[in-house]
Amino acid sequence: MSDLSAKAKASPNIAFIKYWGDRDPDLRIPANSSISMNLADLFTITSVAFQADLKADHLILNTRTISGTGLARVRKFLDRVRSMAGIDWFARVNSENNFPIGAGIASSASAFASLALAASSAAGLELSEAQLSSLARTGSGSACRSLPGGFVEWQAGDDHYSSYAFSIAPPEHWDLVDCIAIVSQVSKSIGSTEGHALAKTSPLQNSRLEDTPRRLEICRQAILNRDFEALAYICELDSNMMHAVMMTSSPPLLYWQPGTVEIMQAVQTWRKEGLPVFYTIDAGPNVHVLCQASFTEKITQKLEQIPGISKVLTSHPGGPAQLLAS
Repeated sequence: MSDLSAKAKASPNIAFIKYWGDRDPDLRIPANSSISMNLADLFTITSVAFQADLKADHLILNTRTISGTGLARVRKFLDRVRSMAGIDWFARVNSENNFPIGAGIASSASAFASLALAASSAAGLELSEAQLSSLARTGSGSACRSLPGGFVEWQAGDDHYSSYAFSIAPPEHWDLVDCIAIVSQVSKSIGSTEGHALAKTSPLQNSRLEDTPRRLEICRQAILNRDFEALAYICELDSNMMHAVMMTSSPPLLYWQPGTVEIMQAVQTWRKEGLPVFYTIDAGPNVHVLCQASFTEKITQKLEQIPGISKVLTSHPGGPAQLLAS
């Protein structure tokens, strides 16, 4: 056989209870557990072909050939797959997104989730969802949450095998919509991997970690009971806590831009006026504004009226990563 190939599709996810800081940076075992929602309308499609005649791994991302640290990160991940499968062929990887990358919309999550599924399948590995989740985690921590479908919890665990994600509710459980207000499409200067390493330098990180089990339980119950008010409260609190850690790290990380703050303030005003809406922000300037599906059009229109927002992407809860016909 001249090559071993497979293609997979995965969605990014928006974290309701955030992951920030690593217990094991190499394996990306997190300092705390987290909860997220997959985003059906945003996705990455990745094809992987292990070929006997290749002299090195090749990576194409959105039609651009990638070298340097980006290629090195993928090569390290492929080395893990090759070791698991007992093969030594290099691979050709082609990955495409339908949304901006490197701007705080979890592009690495969908990228490594789709890569984990495609690469393991191409290499002939038969892995369970939990094993795939753990594998994806080694490429990007939040990628482990993009393997299962719907509303997902990632248990931090204490080693490679116990740190994986699982569904706590299917996508059809609750028709929330994430209205993503794009303030900037420029790749952030300090990525999440570097940011996680700074978390422990903040005097607020230990307090954040100690309180995480409480926030997890509130969030979990809010999802299971479809309690929007409780979810809004805990998600905004958790987002603010993570960014407080970022801002008080050494050196400090400030991903927010003026438009970011304007959206946050607007969302809080809209909620006081009776609209069921809340915000959460990952490691970037763009704001995820969540609402019940019936309010999507109204919220989108209000966001589009705020100066500085280049576009608004919307997405319903998404399913699990899936293999596609090659």
